[in-house]
Amino acid sequence: MSPALDVPRELAEPAERGTLTIGHAVVRKVAQHAAGQVPGTARDGKKGPKAKVGGHDNDVDLALDLALRYPAAVRAVVGDVREKVTEEVELLTGYRVRTLAVTVSALLPDVAPRVR
Repeated sequence: MSPALDVPRELAEPAERGTLTIGHAVVRKVAQHAAGQVPGTARDGKKGPKAKVGGHDNDVDLALDLALRYPAAVRAVVGDVREKVTEEVELLTGYRVRTLAVTVSALLPDVAPRVR
């Protein structure tokens, strides 16, 4: 082995190593997954929470549309959703959630209704 190969080389400064861009599609998926993990949220048919992402640089604006279980304390569940989504998006992407609008589009029963 050549002695030159054993010498550790110096790494470039972090700013000179390159860039990382996380697309809005990834942020959308993280937000949808996080919202669906909150107790009290429900899947509307086969669809879970839907998210839209906007913003630029390190700030994102999110809009969520989701269904909740009936009966649910709507304000409490939405508060939990806001907290979980903000935490997950900021932790996993490094982006700051500037705004988060939540629309509750349905209240679904815990158990599928029986057909009589």
